[in-house]
Amino acid sequence: MEPRLVGPGPYRATRLWNEIIELFRAGMPLRKHRCRFKSYERCFKASEAVDCLHELLGSNQNFGPEVTRNQTVKLLKKFLKNHVIEDIKGRWGKEDFQDDGHLYRFPPSSPLKPYPKKLSCGKEVIKFPGWDEAKAGTSQEHIPVKSVTMNSEMWYKRHSIAIGEVPACKLVFRRELTQTNIEEIWKSMTLSRLQKVLGLDSLDEVLDTKLVNSKHIIQNVYNVNKQGIVILEDKSKELPHWILSAMKCLANWPSCSELKQPTYSGFERDVFKTIVDYFGQIKEPLLTFHFFDVFVSVLGLLQKHSKAVEALQISCLLLPPENRKRLQLLVRMMARISSNKDLPPLSESVRTRTLMVQAFSRCILCSKDEIDLDELLAAKLVSFLMDNYQEILSVHSALKSSIEEHVVHLQRVQIKYAGADTDATFPPPSFCHQISMDEFEYQRTTGSQEPLAALLEEIAMNKEISAKDKKKQLKQFQKSYPEVYRVRFPTPETEAVLFPEKNKQKTPILMWALKKPFQPFHRTRSFRM
Repeated sequence: MEPRLVGPGPYRATRLWNEIIELFRAGMPLRKHRCRFKSYERCFKASEAVDCLHELLGSNQNFGPEVTRNQTVKLLKKFLKNHVIEDIKGRWGKEDFQDDGHLYRFPPSSPLKPYPKKLSCGKEVIKFPGWDEAKAGTSQEHIPVKSVTMNSEMWYKRHSIAIGEVPACKLVFRRELTQTNIEEIWKSMTLSRLQKVLGLDSLDEVLDTKLVNSKHIIQNVYNVNKQGIVILEDKSKELPHWILSAMKCLANWPSCSELKQPTYSGFERDVFKTIVDYFGQIKEPLLTFHFFDVFVSVLGLLQKHSKAVEALQISCLLLPPENRKRLQLLVRMMARISSNKDLPPLSESVRTRTLMVQAFSRCILCSKDEIDLDELLAAKLVSFLMDNYQEILSVHSALKSSIEEHVVHLQRVQIKYAGADTDATFPPPSFCHQISMDEFEYQRTTGSQEPLAALLEEIAMNKEISAKDKKKQLKQFQKSYPEVYRVRFPTPETEAVLFPEKNKQKTPILMWALKKPFQPFHRTRSFRM
């Protein structure tokens, strides 16, 4: 059985669990073993299971080569607890698996976990609030309207390219956006972008959108210092000063300005242990329990580096500001320690980078329900965070710009032509609602009567253009707005007043005086003799 990449989506942890079990059952060699003068068929030693599963996880692109042997042993303990394996006497349910010579076997029943029932639903688009609609009890007629000045020359230049129909138009007035409206815009557009990057039909199965706080997103975007670190409004939620000093000491080793140089051997290990103990006792991981499924889904995009970075950028904006700041400081410290060659080894048996992942992965990501692959998934995510922390934990500039432009767009008064969508750069169903044909005709004929009537009057009274050009413009106007034209010129006589006929005197025909009176011509015959 070939391993496959498990992409983002709902129940990704369950899908990975079942994937690993199937691969392990298919790849684990089974043979005959003896134990206490008795032979057992189709079984394996505990150490052989560790070797096989460790190699399988290391070569699987869902986990990678950074999985340690110790993590493999912990996973096999969970296999024993969940009856994926059992000892040769059929016992299971306790996590007493050890990396030794004890014999185990697979049970005959399938140990795969069932998927929760999924409600059938089509592709869901994040709904945007209708903040451009009129408030309840407010009539559009009472909204103050600023008149638009358009003389006949401007109008003619605009529509003289095509003699055909001139499109009807109306002014679109938006009511003023409140702070609540702006927060809703930030939340809606951020979640919509995340859904698009993850390639999901809906975020409902990986995220409860009601738990997303729009104020957190805005604060994480705007309340930052020059390094992009979040500035907290509530100073009581800051890290203790002594922890910050310890983290800066190891991150900037050996040029530490706030602490004196160590005076004894192993000082840096004591400082590191202090940091590990502090973050190990926090009740909830920095990525929070609510967003666990979102970050697990992002792990399915790690093969597409740019998409994974963008998905993590957006997901980290959803965090409470204090969590985001602690994550920024912690991951930056971990990355600097891992790449600092001047820092003495913090462990005799484990590489510094591996030590960072093992020490802090659980305080960054874990599930409230103790998902079986928590440690492996957290290790994978933390490794990726360390490698790309500068980009991931910075503000998503493209998302910020698009939301800011959209807010300005909603606050701007616009001219909307029939058949044209002024909001073409944004999803049409999100920001407008459909009206009936009768209502549209009413708006088209009454909403612009006064400015169009004023424009027609200006064309009619303009004495600076020739009669020929005036007739041409009036003909265009009559074709586009026959109702308005009919009100101004109900009869042909009222139109003819604009073009009075001039009294043209015919030039008298000059008769040249003839010297002789006109004689009629008489044909005569001539006969030849």
